[in-house]
Amino acid sequence: MTILAPVDLLSRVEALRAQVRQDGIALFEQWHSAIAMRRRFLPAARNLADYLALRRLDLSHLQESLAAYGLSTLGRSEGRVMATLDALSTTLALIARQPAPAYPPARRLTDGRRALRHAQVKLFGEGHDAPNTHVMVTLPSEAATDKVLVGALVAAGMNCARINCAHDDAATWKRMARNVRRAAEKAGRDVRILMDIGGPKCRIETVHAADRVRLFRGNRIVLVDKLADALASDAVIITISFPQLIGNLAAGAEVWINDGHIGTRVVENSNGRVVLEVFSARSKGERLKIEKGVNFPGTELEIDPITEQDLADLDTVAVIADMVGFSFVQRPGEIVRLHDALARRRPGRKPLAMVLKIETALAVRNLPRLIVQAGAIGPVAVMIARGDLAVELGFARLSEIQEEIMWLCEAAHTPVVWATQVLETLVSDGQPTRAETTDAAMSQRAECVMLNKGPFLPEAVGFLSDVLHRMDRHQSKKSARFGPLNSWPAADLAI
Repeated sequence: MTILAPVDLLSRVEALRAQVRQDGIALFEQWHSAIAMRRRFLPAARNLADYLALRRLDLSHLQESLAAYGLSTLGRSEGRVMATLDALSTTLALIARQPAPAYPPARRLTDGRRALRHAQVKLFGEGHDAPNTHVMVTLPSEAATDKVLVGALVAAGMNCARINCAHDDAATWKRMARNVRRAAEKAGRDVRILMDIGGPKCRIETVHAADRVRLFRGNRIVLVDKLADALASDAVIITISFPQLIGNLAAGAEVWINDGHIGTRVVENSNGRVVLEVFSARSKGERLKIEKGVNFPGTELEIDPITEQDLADLDTVAVIADMVGFSFVQRPGEIVRLHDALARRRPGRKPLAMVLKIETALAVRNLPRLIVQAGAIGPVAVMIARGDLAVELGFARLSEIQEEIMWLCEAAHTPVVWATQVLETLVSDGQPTRAETTDAAMSQRAECVMLNKGPFLPEAVGFLSDVLHRMDRHQSKKSARFGPLNSWPAADLAI
C-alpha cells in the first residue's frame, strides 16, 4: 500500500470534492421541482444527492492514506457530506502548507444529526428517559380489551404502538388506539400510533392434500388458478390470494411459501397449473399453512399496492393514526396516490407522516426516489421489513442491504425502523437467544426498533429498552463512543 503525500492527497480530495458537488447538483436538480412544495426537506434531499454522488466512487485507497495521517476517512459523513469534504480539504491544505480556506462553521458538521433527531421526534415522539432508539410494538388483538396489557407495554418503554390493518377490524383498531392514548396520558408519556395498511400481500388461500402432508426437498406442489385446473394425480394443491400472478411465473422462477420457510422452483407452467419443486426446507420437513405469505423473488409483478380494502381502511387510519405504514410500496407515483387518498379523508389537515415499508428488490432500487417523493409531501421514515426483504433478496444479501439502507436514510435525514423477528424467541417463549440479543444490540443504530406480538411482549419491551440503553453508551449510528470501559478496573489488571 502506497500512502499519498499530503500535497497529492490534497489534490485528490479537492478533485473528489469538485466531482461530488457537480454530480450532486445535477441529481438534486432532477428532484428540486418536486420538493419545492416542502422547502424544509430541501437540505436533506441535497445531502442525499451528494451522498449518492460520493458513493458511486471507490474511495478505499484514498481512505487508507487519510487514515495514515489520522484524518477523517469519510466513513461517517452520511449526514453532512459537503461539510465533511470542506473540512477535510482545509485540514489537508494546512498539513501540506498550502493556502487554506476557512473551516466550515461547526454547525454545518452537526446539521444532519440534528435534522435526523428532529425527524425521529416528529414521528415517534419524545423519548424522555428512554434510550435514543425508540421502541415500536405491534399490538395483539387483546390490546382492544386488555387495558392492563397496554399499560404494561407503556410502562415497559413502548414509544410507538403499531396496528396492523391486515388483522382485526375498524372497531377493534379504535379500541386499541383509545387504550393506548389513555395509558400514555396516565403515564405522562408521548406514545404515537402507526397503522399499517395491509397492501397486496399474497398468501396461501387453500391447501388440498389427502393427508396433513409434510414437505421435503424434492417434493412437488401444484399451484393452480382454480381447482378445476388441477389433475387427478396432483397430490398437493394450493391456491393463492392473487391467482392472476400465476401467468407471470416462468420455468426456473423461484416461489417461496410459508413466509419464506419453503423454497420452490417452477418446473412447469401451463393452462393455469404451475408445478413447483421444493429445493429448500428444514430436514424435518415443513407443513403448508393457509394465510402464510407467498413471495416471488426475481419475478416482476404488476400489482396495485393500494387495494380496495386498503382504501376502506384509510377511513379509520385518517382519523386515529399519527402515521401510516405503506406496505409493498415500490414506485414514487404510489406515494402520491396514497397521499391523495388520505388528503381527501383529512381535509384542511397536515399530511399524515408516512413509513415506507421496504419489502421488495424494486423498492430497494427505487429507495432514493421513494424517500424524496414522500419527503416532498410530509414527514417520512423507512422500515426495513426484513421478513419479506430476506426472501426477496436472499438472506446473505439482507445482511448488507440493511446496512446500506441505514446509510442512505441517514444521508436523507430520514429515520429508520429496524423490523421483523427482533427478540422473537423472547416474545414467544420468554427467553432470548444469544443471536437475538446481538441483533437487538445492532438495532440501536436505527431510530426505532419494532417488536412483534407474543405472550411475553411486555418483558421483551423492557429487555429491549435495557439493551438499547446499554448500547447508547458505546455507539451513535456508525460512530463508537469512547466512554470509560468499566469491565476491567485497574485494580484487577496486575499479574
